[in-house]
Amino acid sequence: MQAPELLAALASGRPVSGTRLAEAAGVTRAAIWKQVEALRARGVPVESHGSAGYSLPWTVEMLDAEHIAAALVPVVRNRLGGLEVFWELDSTSSELLRRGAAAPDLSIVMAETQTAGRGRRGRSWLSPPGLNLYLSCLKRFEAGMAGLGGLSLAVGVIVMRALDALGIRDAGLKWPNDVLAGGGKLAGILVEVSGEYQGPCAAVIGIGLNLRLTSALRDQAGQPVADLAGLCSGEPPSRIRTAAALIEALAAGLEAFERDGFAAFVDDYARHDLLRDQPLSLSGAQGDLRGTGAGIDTRGALCLRLDDGRMQRIDSAEVTVRRA
Repeated sequence: MQAPELLAALASGRPVSGTRLAEAAGVTRAAIWKQVEALRARGVPVESHGSAGYSLPWTVEMLDAEHIAAALVPVVRNRLGGLEVFWELDSTSSELLRRGAAAPDLSIVMAETQTAGRGRRGRSWLSPPGLNLYLSCLKRFEAGMAGLGGLSLAVGVIVMRALDALGIRDAGLKWPNDVLAGGGKLAGILVEVSGEYQGPCAAVIGIGLNLRLTSALRDQAGQPVADLAGLCSGEPPSRIRTAAALIEALAAGLEAFERDGFAAFVDDYARHDLLRDQPLSLSGAQGDLRGTGAGIDTRGALCLRLDDGRMQRIDSAEVTVRRA
């Protein structure tokens, strides 16, 4: 019995004896214990109950491509270039990048766990199996890289639309593309673009969304974090339903972006902007700046009203923004 099968066997949340697990898999109790430890090492909180065996503190819904596809509205299901779920990848975005030109438009890749999940500015993204969602989407654009200004901000709005479809309205956006709730990071977005500046190009859009975080994972994160369980009285939406909501929002939102650019998202971004009218401190290539958030412009640049009254626009995402 390998880790995926063990997680599935424990998915009900009810205790399962080690003997029963070993007999079902045709292995020794010691082999089951090794896989339990392997899951724990990945961040899965497997509990021990003596002779009663092992359990999880909650039920886990395993991801399944057919079930996710069935949850999509037909028009979106028919438009996808592919929908795949893996047990483990280095990262879902890396998988799509490796495929290059072979990946059809609107290809979706998901994984139960990632060994090298990537966030913005080279940061790692914790990716334990069974708890959260790790999804990447490849979108092709004919207009070229020159027309993709504001795409990462638009994806932030797209994630907010997916959350809204799930009945979750306690989150907001921190420029350029972090989704926060209660001051903690709920979702991360990484957009990687390749191709021609004026010709065909492709964007690989990676999204990590926290559904459940253990106290150990919160400690490992090294920053304030949030999860959907905390926003939903301890019981987050179904992982299948959440994945379908994200995919549907991506399909509709990326079509709108391809047609109208960031203009189609400016008003929604402003509605969810957590930095507007807040005292901010910025550090980056332009040096250290202090002022008050003044929203974003039509290109997606952060507008900062400096303490001396001048307006500064920040285009580069290679900057650290904090509330002063």
